[in-house]
Amino acid sequence: MTYYGLVFSEKDPAGKGVAEYLIESLNLDKTSDCSGATRCYIGTNFILAGFAEDTIHFEFLDDRLPDRIDKYIVLSRHSSAKRVKSYTVHHTGNFGPEALYGGEPRRLSVASPPVSHKLLLLLRVKAEEYGRLGEYEVSYEATHHGPTRPSKPLNFIEIGSTIDEWKDPVNHRVLGEAIIEYLSNLSHECRVVAGIGGGHYPRKHTRKAFNDNYCYGHIMAKYALPYLSHEILDQMINRSVPSPNTIVVEKKGTRREHRLLIEDYADGKGLKLEYI
Repeated sequence: MTYYGLVFSEKDPAGKGVAEYLIESLNLDKTSDCSGATRCYIGTNFILAGFAEDTIHFEFLDDRLPDRIDKYIVLSRHSSAKRVKSYTVHHTGNFGPEALYGGEPRRLSVASPPVSHKLLLLLRVKAEEYGRLGEYEVSYEATHHGPTRPSKPLNFIEIGSTIDEWKDPVNHRVLGEAIIEYLSNLSHECRVVAGIGGGHYPRKHTRKAFNDNYCYGHIMAKYALPYLSHEILDQMINRSVPSPNTIVVEKKGTRREHRLLIEDYADGKGLKLEYI
């Protein structure tokens, strides 16, 4: 059985709201299996744990949660300068030499493409059920922020983008029900890929996920391309479970020198390359 660690920050009204929906809906019992948690609950195939720290600093998950946990799902808020209402999923990491929002420079966390993909599909289903599809964008986000140290696959699932959305109980229900359905049926077949190019909300990659069953691990947005290298590409492929056998590149979002580097890397590693 795959065992999950669902984690949230007590400082975060979005993650906390989703957690409390899960606790109430599933009638969860408390457990002492967590170390340094503000509260800890046990479910059939998961632990739900709250922490005082903000989610981008959850570097400690391996140490504070039981060894039997295989994967982490972080319940979180999402902020947007444009105040876009959204339900998003993403993996974490820093492509460049700075780590302003947690994690370590030039390091990616371990991605889990099938987990994020299935959660993305379920978010769209639940958004439609609650009449929020269209008002809310359902999307991947590019890889960004921390944590990067946990040794097990990690996914963020988020509500964006202001306090009004973070506190909305309907949004807590949308994410909560998506997670409950995910945990009740873990099987999922999809084509595992890595993505390059596009904006922070990589809409072409998201469309491939919805229309062609592509499940993305790490996605490197156009703004991170100055840090593109063979070493970063190695992390995008190797720090993913399972590893992608295809790199999907948004052609308009890359320059010729980027494409040549990616083509050289893909050729050397025997990976497929697809332009969109």
